[in-house]
Amino acid sequence: MKIKPFITVSLILLTACSSKENKKLPILGNREPVEKTMNGKTVVDTIYQTIPTFSFLNQDSVIVSDKDFDGKIYVADFFFTSCTSICPVMHRNMLKLYTKFKDHPEVKIISHSIDTKYDTPSRLKKYANKLGLKGDQWEFVHGSRDSIYGIAGKNYLVAVSEDNKSTDGFIHQGWFVLVDKEKRLRGAYDGTNVEQVDQLIKDMQTLLDEYKK
Repeated sequence: MKIKPFITVSLILLTACSSKENKKLPILGNREPVEKTMNGKTVVDTIYQTIPTFSFLNQDSVIVSDKDFDGKIYVADFFFTSCTSICPVMHRNMLKLYTKFKDHPEVKIISHSIDTKYDTPSRLKKYANKLGLKGDQWEFVHGSRDSIYGIAGKNYLVAVSEDNKSTDGFIHQGWFVLVDKEKRLRGAYDGTNVEQVDQLIKDMQTLLDEYKK
């Protein structure tokens, strides 16, 4: 089964970020031109795809919503605690990112479990403890199948699915998706690739710097 909706835009992103002259990250996802009137003139504005409202339970059985990410940039991914393939590698690499921006007031991480039956908040808590995490800067969230799978494919553009032929019963992409303070997609990086994760860390700083200007 091949699932790769984000590969093309990711390659475009990495090419753009490799330019030393580029100081602003591209905005990814769908976009729609909208005409509006300003000072008596008709101008065309662009409406970009954004992450919609959401509400999940985190590892502490506390409701986490999109409001908790207001005024912050964040990185999102999809995983499950019993995963024996890419998830352990992804989260070892995410720990590097977490350590770099630990306690930064404008940075958060959210990891959505796609095993919506077994990854209850208590299991997510054990998983977070195993990683040595404290506090709520890195949220591990549980939700209904429709809510998790819907926001993955439609909004974060990450493919996830149940797969009886897979050893673990699921198949998913290992993208780390960078989201800005306006809830727009600003980058997608292979979470199993150290070089791409290093690029993500650099791009996060670039994005933070955008808000200082």
